[in-house]
Amino acid sequence: MTRRELGDAATTVVAEGSELLIERVFAAPRELVWAAMTTAEHLAQWIGPHGTTTEVVELDVRPGGRWKWINRYDGGEIAFLGEFLEVDPPKRLVRTTAPDMEPAGGPPAVETITFEEVDGGTRVYWLTRFPSPEVLDYAVDSGMIKGILEQFDRLAGLLAPGSWSPAARSDVSPR
Repeated sequence: MTRRELGDAATTVVAEGSELLIERVFAAPRELVWAAMTTAEHLAQWIGPHGTTTEVVELDVRPGGRWKWINRYDGGEIAFLGEFLEVDPPKRLVRTTAPDMEPAGGPPAVETITFEEVDGGTRVYWLTRFPSPEVLDYAVDSGMIKGILEQFDRLAGLLAPGSWSPAARSDVSPR
């Protein structure tokens, strides 16, 4: 597969080979971005495209811990699940990810998410290694990129100044 630039003005998305790289800077401290991505209450507010609701069924953020959430949308739902392989708060997460469907669609993808402090915010690098270029092509062709861009917009809204009170920013809890 050739390199494909699939992002928008706010979010870089590049697909190449069997890898998908997503990069975005959020206007929030690293600890707050980490909390939004590793706490069930916060994750449910942004994961998935516009118009979806998310139920976080399981979220055990530790090496060997499992996770599962269900995105519900008009007319259906899709569940995703995986296992945390590495957890280094608030710097790095490595986890497996796959749709929860029968029959199983093969080996899971592996996501490595890093959180880098930058002037005025946090840069998130989200690298997903799919089992093969064909699996990545299938995911991209099924509309995955639209969902990624929309969920990152939802996350940016959740993290926007004024969305979390100053006291909440100090203990990374929502108001």
